[in-house]
Amino acid sequence: MNLSRRLEKVRGSESPLTIAEGAPPNSFTASNGSNEPVTLGRIHEAKTAETASAVDVVELTQTGAVASGALGALKERASQALYERLGARITDSSLEETELHQYVKDELKIVVDEEQVPLTTSERQRLTREIIDDVLGHGPIQRFLDDPSVTEVMVNRYDQVYVERDGKLSMTDTKFASDDALRRVIERIVSKVGRRIDESSPLVDARLADGSRVNAIIPPLAVNGPALTIRKFGRDALTVQKLIAFGSLSPEMAELLHACVLARLNIIVSGGTGTGKTTLLNALSSFIPASDRIVTIEDAVELQLQQDHVVRLESRPPNIEGKGEVAIRDLVRNSLRMRPDRIVVGEVRGGECLDMLQAMNTGHDGSLSTVHANSPRDAIARLETLVLMAGMDIPLRAVREQVSSAVNLIVHISRLRDGTRRVTHITEVQGMEGEIVTLQDAFVFDYSAGVDANGRFLGKPVPTGVRPRFTDRFTELGIPISPHIFGAQPVRSR
Repeated sequence: MNLSRRLEKVRGSESPLTIAEGAPPNSFTASNGSNEPVTLGRIHEAKTAETASAVDVVELTQTGAVASGALGALKERASQALYERLGARITDSSLEETELHQYVKDELKIVVDEEQVPLTTSERQRLTREIIDDVLGHGPIQRFLDDPSVTEVMVNRYDQVYVERDGKLSMTDTKFASDDALRRVIERIVSKVGRRIDESSPLVDARLADGSRVNAIIPPLAVNGPALTIRKFGRDALTVQKLIAFGSLSPEMAELLHACVLARLNIIVSGGTGTGKTTLLNALSSFIPASDRIVTIEDAVELQLQQDHVVRLESRPPNIEGKGEVAIRDLVRNSLRMRPDRIVVGEVRGGECLDMLQAMNTGHDGSLSTVHANSPRDAIARLETLVLMAGMDIPLRAVREQVSSAVNLIVHISRLRDGTRRVTHITEVQGMEGEIVTLQDAFVFDYSAGVDANGRFLGKPVPTGVRPRFTDRFTELGIPISPHIFGAQPVRSR
């Protein structure tokens, strides 16, 4: 097959030059059906035209790349000029957000006009949007923060950005211009919540305006350059009904948890990183009556309680001199003097666990908190360890008695292999038996149903058939609960 035929076959259409049936191999005829032989000159013309067409395609591709590069260079120059024009006004706290946006837009128009580069309307709009995102927003990751399908954004370095959708991680083609551009975005985020990040304090926990959790770490601790992790919060808080619709909870589980919150049982939500502990804690808090006074205590404010009577407290890191730190433990102690009906601790991860357990044991029933653990049994062991981190010489048996007396219920949530988040255990803490804290599952996740063709688990939470002891308290308080929710057929826990 000659060059012309090969090119035409690749393009999907036959060449105007074909070999006539029954003709000798070197005898060519035109494809229009005439028997006029094709001259070498016509063959040369066809090859020349095909070569010219291929050159046009290459030139168009190169032109597009050059145009994209020119637009990127223009963006860099305009951004730098804009930063120079804005100066300290970009961090002026006296300016309202709307005023600052309008001021930046006006200055940006002047900067772009001074460049005297001919741009189409769409190019000018795109350039303006991207520069404003860089200067006032979160740079190239702003579109992921605006995308409701993205649940987490992970910037490993300035040119490597991953996102999470539906529990699955994927790499994007998004890049920051440089380490400095990423560093500016990080500093803009942490400065808005009164925190700082520099070489003397190279890691920080912060939050966005919508409550999304932010962690940033910079050199010298981050070897490959600044790293940024943002765990997004949905615009609308997930309700219990939505968790049931997603399959994270069963209706029977929700009914039991509703009764437990009304009965003022102390509940610990346990789970691994990214399993949805805070989301579940938010959902459980919706069961708290509106008449109760609630005090929430967190490292970085994340809880989205719907009640009106709420006091929100947030810990504070030390300043540049190493002074002024207010730890979670200090806030837990202070909350006891604030006449709380409920104390909600976003997460216990240190010595504050002892103060929280003492509060639960001294009349502050109905408290809620979360802890990192891989199972309900591990949650108990972790609470024991956290109490010992308070620095007090307490015998282990005394610690276990505190835990078994204070905690009534453990709700364990897991992220399964298919990316879904499911409540896999609802476990009653029954007390001490010898030296061991005894636990009894009320609900467990049934793994025996297997997975479907897409790898999604078909199982669901099922009752074990054992009625928890604390249901007697429901009867005393007049809290109705359906007897059938505990089932009759015991299921072996995994």
